[in-house]
Amino acid sequence: MSGSLFIVSAPSGAGKTSLVNALVDSMADVRLSISHTTRAKRDGEVDGEDYFFISQDEFAQMRDAGAFLESATVFDNCYGTLSESVMTQLNLDLDVILEIDWQGAQQIGNNYPECIGIFILPPSQSALEQRLRGRGQDDDEIIARRMRDAKSEMSHYVEFDYLIVNDDFDDALAELAAIISAQRNSIGIQKQIKQKLLIELLA
Repeated sequence: MSGSLFIVSAPSGAGKTSLVNALVDSMADVRLSISHTTRAKRDGEVDGEDYFFISQDEFAQMRDAGAFLESATVFDNCYGTLSESVMTQLNLDLDVILEIDWQGAQQIGNNYPECIGIFILPPSQSALEQRLRGRGQDDDEIIARRMRDAKSEMSHYVEFDYLIVNDDFDDALAELAAIISAQRNSIGIQKQIKQKLLIELLA
Protein backbone atom coordinates (compact mmCIF):
# COMPACT_ATOMS: atom_id res chain seq x y z
CA MET A 1 0.00 0.00 0.00
CA SER A 2 1.63 3.26 -1.14
CA GLY A 3 -1.35 5.58 -0.91
CA SER A 4 -1.26 8.19 1.86
CA LEU A 5 -4.07 9.36 4.11
CA PHE A 6 -4.39 13.12 4.53
CA ILE A 7 -6.64 14.91 7.02
CA VAL A 8 -7.70 18.46 6.20
CA SER A 9 -9.38 20.39 9.01
CA ALA A 10 -10.47 23.99 9.48
CA PRO A 11 -13.13 26.07 11.18
CA SER A 12 -16.34 26.43 9.21
CA GLY A 13 -15.90 29.17 6.59
CA ALA A 14 -12.10 28.92 6.27
CA GLY A 15 -12.42 27.56 2.73
CA LYS A 16 -11.26 23.98 3.17
CA THR A 17 -13.97 22.48 0.96
CA SER A 18 -13.17 24.77 -1.98
CA LEU A 19 -9.45 24.09 -1.57
CA VAL A 20 -9.85 20.33 -1.34
CA ASN A 21 -12.20 20.19 -4.33
CA ALA A 22 -9.78 22.24 -6.43
CA LEU A 23 -6.89 20.00 -5.35
CA VAL A 24 -8.73 16.79 -6.26
CA ASP A 25 -9.61 18.26 -9.66
CA SER A 26 -6.00 19.26 -10.34
CA MET A 27 -4.01 16.24 -9.09
CA ALA A 28 -4.16 12.68 -10.37
CA ASP A 29 -4.55 9.75 -7.97
CA VAL A 30 -6.05 11.91 -5.20
CA ARG A 31 -9.50 11.04 -3.93
CA LEU A 32 -11.81 12.75 -1.46
CA SER A 33 -13.41 10.43 1.04
CA ILE A 34 -17.16 11.02 1.17
CA SER A 35 -18.50 11.08 4.71
CA HIS A 36 -21.82 9.86 6.03
CA THR A 37 -23.91 12.46 7.83
CA THR A 38 -27.24 12.86 9.56
CA ARG A 39 -27.60 16.54 8.69
CA ALA A 40 -30.18 17.74 6.17
CA LYS A 41 -29.11 18.05 2.55
CA ARG A 42 -28.50 21.64 1.46
CA ASP A 43 -29.60 23.10 -1.86
CA GLY A 44 -27.37 21.85 -4.64
CA GLU A 45 -25.89 18.95 -2.68
CA VAL A 46 -26.01 15.47 -4.19
CA ASP A 47 -26.30 12.29 -2.15
CA GLY A 48 -23.22 10.14 -2.74
CA GLU A 49 -21.17 13.05 -4.08
CA ASP A 50 -21.15 15.63 -1.29
CA TYR A 51 -22.16 13.28 1.54
CA PHE A 52 -24.05 10.09 2.10
CA PHE A 53 -27.14 11.43 3.85
CA ILE A 54 -28.56 8.91 6.33
CA SER A 55 -30.88 8.87 9.33
CA GLN A 56 -29.85 9.01 12.97
CA ASP A 57 -30.83 5.35 13.39
CA GLU A 58 -28.78 4.25 10.37
CA PHE A 59 -25.79 6.20 11.62
CA ALA A 60 -26.04 4.71 15.10
CA GLN A 61 -26.23 1.17 13.69
CA MET A 62 -23.14 1.71 11.52
CA ARG A 63 -21.21 3.32 14.39
CA ASP A 64 -22.11 0.52 16.80
CA ALA A 65 -21.01 -2.05 14.21
CA GLY A 66 -17.58 -0.41 14.02
CA ALA A 67 -17.99 0.66 10.38
CA PHE A 68 -16.47 4.11 10.86
CA LEU A 69 -12.78 4.97 10.93
CA GLU A 70 -13.86 8.05 12.85
CA SER A 71 -17.11 9.74 13.81
CA ALA A 72 -18.03 13.01 15.48
CA THR A 73 -20.95 15.24 16.36
CA VAL A 74 -20.69 18.78 14.96
CA PHE A 75 -23.43 21.41 15.34
CA ASP A 76 -25.83 18.67 16.55
CA ASN A 77 -25.24 16.52 13.44
CA CYS A 78 -23.29 13.27 13.19
CA TYR A 79 -20.50 12.68 10.67
CA GLY A 80 -18.52 9.50 10.00
CA THR A 81 -15.85 8.14 7.64
CA LEU A 82 -16.42 4.62 6.36
CA SER A 83 -13.30 2.58 7.12
CA GLU A 84 -13.72 0.04 4.31
CA SER A 85 -13.94 2.72 1.62
CA VAL A 86 -10.77 4.51 2.78
CA MET A 87 -8.69 1.35 3.06
CA THR A 88 -9.82 0.12 -0.35
CA GLN A 89 -8.62 3.32 -2.00
CA LEU A 90 -5.31 3.34 -0.11
CA ASN A 91 -4.70 -0.24 -1.22
CA LEU A 92 -5.21 0.91 -4.83
CA ASP A 93 -2.25 3.29 -4.28
CA LEU A 94 -4.50 6.34 -4.24
CA ASP A 95 -3.98 9.27 -1.89
CA VAL A 96 -7.11 9.86 0.18
CA ILE A 97 -8.18 13.15 1.74
CA LEU A 98 -10.52 13.28 4.71
CA GLU A 99 -12.17 16.65 5.21
CA ILE A 100 -13.08 16.35 8.87
CA ASP A 101 -12.98 18.32 12.12
CA TRP A 102 -10.36 18.08 14.86
CA GLN A 103 -12.37 15.49 16.81
CA GLY A 104 -12.24 13.07 13.89
CA ALA A 105 -8.61 13.93 13.28
CA GLN A 106 -7.72 12.88 16.82
CA GLN A 107 -9.51 9.54 16.40
CA ILE A 108 -7.77 8.78 13.12
CA GLY A 109 -4.41 9.86 14.52
CA ASN A 110 -4.86 7.26 17.26
CA ASN A 111 -6.04 4.52 14.89
CA TYR A 112 -3.89 5.36 11.85
CA PRO A 113 -0.76 7.23 13.02
CA GLU A 114 0.69 7.30 9.48
CA CYS A 115 -1.86 9.93 8.45
CA ILE A 116 -0.74 13.48 7.61
CA GLY A 117 -2.69 16.33 9.21
CA ILE A 118 -3.20 19.72 7.52
CA PHE A 119 -4.95 22.59 9.27
CA ILE A 120 -6.33 25.59 7.35
CA LEU A 121 -6.78 28.96 9.03
CA PRO A 122 -8.56 32.11 7.83
CA PRO A 123 -6.44 35.30 7.57
CA SER A 124 -8.49 36.99 10.31
CA GLN A 125 -11.66 36.63 12.38
CA SER A 126 -13.33 39.38 10.35
CA ALA A 127 -12.53 37.54 7.11
CA LEU A 128 -13.97 34.33 8.57
CA GLU A 129 -17.22 36.06 9.54
CA GLN A 130 -17.44 37.71 6.12
CA ARG A 131 -17.07 34.35 4.40
CA LEU A 132 -19.71 32.75 6.61
CA ARG A 133 -22.15 35.54 5.79
CA GLY A 134 -21.23 35.41 2.12
CA ARG A 135 -22.34 31.77 1.87
CA GLY A 136 -25.91 32.84 2.64
CA GLN A 137 -26.64 29.53 4.37
CA ASP A 138 -27.03 30.55 8.03
CA ASP A 139 -28.91 33.13 10.04
CA ASP A 140 -27.24 35.54 12.49
CA GLU A 141 -27.67 33.20 15.46
CA ILE A 142 -25.96 30.27 13.72
CA ILE A 143 -23.17 32.50 12.40
CA ALA A 144 -22.54 33.79 15.92
CA ARG A 145 -22.37 30.21 17.17
CA ARG A 146 -19.98 29.22 14.39
CA MET A 147 -17.72 32.16 15.24
CA ARG A 148 -17.66 31.17 18.92
CA ASP A 149 -16.89 27.57 18.07
CA ALA A 150 -14.24 28.60 15.54
CA LYS A 151 -11.99 29.97 18.30
CA SER A 152 -12.05 26.62 20.08
CA GLU A 153 -11.54 24.70 16.83
CA MET A 154 -8.57 26.83 15.76
CA SER A 155 -6.76 26.16 19.04
CA HIS A 156 -6.25 22.57 17.84
CA TYR A 157 -3.98 23.58 14.94
CA VAL A 158 -0.97 22.47 17.04
CA GLU A 159 -2.11 18.85 16.73
CA PHE A 160 -1.51 18.85 12.95
CA ASP A 161 1.60 18.44 10.81
CA TYR A 162 1.09 21.39 8.45
CA LEU A 163 -0.54 24.81 8.69
CA ILE A 164 -1.94 26.84 5.77
CA VAL A 165 -3.45 30.33 6.00
CA ASN A 166 -6.10 30.71 3.31
CA ASP A 167 -5.67 34.39 2.51
CA ASP A 168 -5.07 34.12 -1.24
CA PHE A 169 -6.87 31.04 -2.65
CA ASP A 170 -4.31 30.24 -5.36
CA ASP A 171 -1.40 30.50 -2.92
CA ALA A 172 -3.17 28.27 -0.39
CA LEU A 173 -3.97 25.72 -3.10
CA ALA A 174 -0.34 25.66 -4.23
CA GLU A 175 0.79 25.08 -0.65
CA LEU A 176 -1.70 22.25 -0.23
CA ALA A 177 -0.55 20.61 -3.48
CA ALA A 178 3.09 20.96 -2.38
CA ILE A 179 2.38 19.00 0.80
CA ILE A 180 0.79 16.16 -1.21
CA SER A 181 3.73 16.13 -3.65
CA ALA A 182 6.31 16.14 -0.86
CA GLN A 183 4.67 13.15 0.81
CA ARG A 184 4.65 11.25 -2.49
CA ASN A 185 8.41 11.74 -2.71
CA SER A 186 9.15 10.70 0.85
CA ILE A 187 11.54 7.80 1.40
CA GLY A 188 8.85 5.50 2.75
CA ILE A 189 6.61 5.92 -0.30
CA GLN A 190 9.38 5.92 -2.90
CA LYS A 191 10.92 2.73 -1.46
CA GLN A 192 7.65 0.96 -2.24
CA ILE A 193 7.08 2.50 -5.66
CA LYS A 194 10.67 2.30 -6.92
CA GLN A 195 11.63 -0.96 -5.23
CA LYS A 196 12.67 -2.69 -8.47
CA LEU A 197 14.72 0.31 -9.64
CA LEU A 198 16.47 0.64 -6.28
CA ILE A 199 17.44 -3.04 -6.33
CA GLU A 200 18.83 -2.70 -9.86
CA LEU A 201 20.76 0.48 -9.08
CA LEU A 202 22.37 -1.02 -5.99
CA ALA A 203 23.10 -4.43 -7.47
